[in-house]
Amino acid sequence: MKRYFLSVFLLISAFQTTFGTLRNPMMWADVPDPDIIRVGEYYYLVSTTMHLMPGAPIMRSKDFTNWEVVSYLFDKLTDSPRYEMEQGTAYGRGQWATSLRYHNGWFYALFSTNDDVNSDTYIMKARKAEGPWEIHSRLPHFHDAALFFDDNNRIYVCYGTGDIVELSADMKSVVPGSRRKTFERDATERGLLEGSRLIKHGGKYYLLMISWPPGGIRRQVCYRADRIDGPYEKKVILESGFGGFGGGVAQGTIVDDGKGGWNGIFFQDRGGVGRVPMLVPCRWIDGWPILGDENGSVPDTMPVGGTEVKGNPLVISDDFSQPELHNLWQWNHNPLDEAWSLTERKGYLRLKTNRITPNLYLARNTISQRMEGPRCSASVSIDISHMKDGDCCGLAAFNGHSGILTIRKNGKHFTLTQSAAQVHLSDREKAVTKVDEEIIEQVALKGKKIELRIDGDFNPGKDIATFYYRTKGSEWKPIGKPFRMIFDYRLFFMGTRYAIFNYATKQSGGYIDVDHFNYTKDNH
Repeated sequence: MKRYFLSVFLLISAFQTTFGTLRNPMMWADVPDPDIIRVGEYYYLVSTTMHLMPGAPIMRSKDFTNWEVVSYLFDKLTDSPRYEMEQGTAYGRGQWATSLRYHNGWFYALFSTNDDVNSDTYIMKARKAEGPWEIHSRLPHFHDAALFFDDNNRIYVCYGTGDIVELSADMKSVVPGSRRKTFERDATERGLLEGSRLIKHGGKYYLLMISWPPGGIRRQVCYRADRIDGPYEKKVILESGFGGFGGGVAQGTIVDDGKGGWNGIFFQDRGGVGRVPMLVPCRWIDGWPILGDENGSVPDTMPVGGTEVKGNPLVISDDFSQPELHNLWQWNHNPLDEAWSLTERKGYLRLKTNRITPNLYLARNTISQRMEGPRCSASVSIDISHMKDGDCCGLAAFNGHSGILTIRKNGKHFTLTQSAAQVHLSDREKAVTKVDEEIIEQVALKGKKIELRIDGDFNPGKDIATFYYRTKGSEWKPIGKPFRMIFDYRLFFMGTRYAIFNYATKQSGGYIDVDHFNYTKDNH
């Protein structure tokens, strides 16, 4: 009987934590643009996943340490052919910066698709955070928007750099003439202001935003007013780096624990692994939500309350023996459902080729999970018996800059290459215009079952992936050379992911069977 390859450590704890204490970062993985609410004993968090499907994960926790993905806002996006990799791609586009709210027995989520300035804003709703979610309405495009329900039952959307509009009572339209500017930037805010989150506390309105001051680090600012339409006054509430990484901790929101305490969740840019969330204490001082410890810094550790509940890890091993795909897997763009299967060969994930594809960046049904810091390792076992001439499959540290292990069938022969690739995308359609690829090393393969492994090191100054392979009965062999993983907002705008792929360059109809994906994480 096949084993389920899930490390004992990950069953014990998904993150760096001991009982009652959380060690920052809260999640050392790409979980950007967080919004968080508390409903009863649970905290619920939503994040950005852009072109990945299903998208917009809803996570749940009782103690800030043990998070589990309980649903997604959608399985696919269908407004543009680019989600099918036609007429361009959705790399770095799609769902952004979702706002999560709970009102009158309903969960609501508002997000814009960042395809272009005319793309829609969605309001989704569900009775339970676990879903199912449905589209409630579509509105004009609002960038990095916050949905807000006021005490008088009026409803607002705050977006951009301090713009606000009122919604109709049914949330299906914008009240005509309601758009207004809540504040004007002062002399210290010449850079970008975005990431709106609006809360009400003690009768006052608090608009939280990120700020990019010239010559300074990214920081969190707060605008406060007695009335929703202002006037607003400003205060810097967090200006702190953390953990030897250069970026400031900012963009997110604050949440109460129901017992008088408050905390904030804000992220930090951490290079190749992506944008990583931190848990930050929040104290109300002179009517302002001041973030950080007594020195205004993000602390290394924080006590956490609540009842400790063990949830799923953020990344899992999988032997593909379950009847449904685990919800931590996400597809690159909309999947072709007819071109993958968990049932045609029990205990295997089958990935089929269905069209001719010139490179990995245009391959359909590439499936992935996050990589995690500080160090992680993943291996995959692939049965290549049914590949056709010209087919390419393998495992990648996948991003706009990718380190790739590719098994290619050439006639009757198989080769394994380790390569470094960078995609070039057009500005508007994000069409793939060119892929620069350097083959580092190539070896001939024998046998029909191959294991590939990629190790990642995301410690400060590292962002290094290293590559290995083995055939039946052999030891792991290194191949190629270390690859430097890069976060590039102009390309994917996300952290590097473990991706399993299979595509045809000459003829469709071949397939691979993935036996297992084995993942471990080292916290030290």
